[in-house]
Amino acid sequence: MRPQELEPDYEEVFTVANYYDGPRSGIANYNGAPHFYECIFDEQADDYTELFQLTPIDSATFHLAMEDWAIWRRWELAFHSGKADLSTHPCLPQDYKRHSEIKQILDTRLVTDSKIAITLTGKFEAIGRTDLPKGVLRPLQVKWNHRPDG
Repeated sequence: MRPQELEPDYEEVFTVANYYDGPRSGIANYNGAPHFYECIFDEQADDYTELFQLTPIDSATFHLAMEDWAIWRRWELAFHSGKADLSTHPCLPQDYKRHSEIKQILDTRLVTDSKIAITLTGKFEAIGRTDLPKGVLRPLQVKWNHRPDG
């Protein structure tokens, strides 16, 4: 995605690590800088809220996450094009070793840090390419807003 494709007041979504009725965690810009975002789950309502906690991430973490995202996207495209089956999820066999190395690092770095996280609402929208195979996640943008009570 190119920044010029973003609508005014929207920011780039780089990754989606968890998706359930919409993006629930991943990496997106906030004020032009990459942050790990994670949707807050309401245990009493047994449902996701509209609130996300955003934690800034460093450049090294961002670059590792983008490398792993490229690995995932190769698998996703191959799977939805009929060139890979579910048994290879979440990466193609040739990417397995590198994905495993990166995952071990990212599992400790891509976490919400409640001491520095900011809580915002997020509105995600698909943009860009429409020629992708059915099931492939389109590029996304997000509009972050402060909570109505905050």
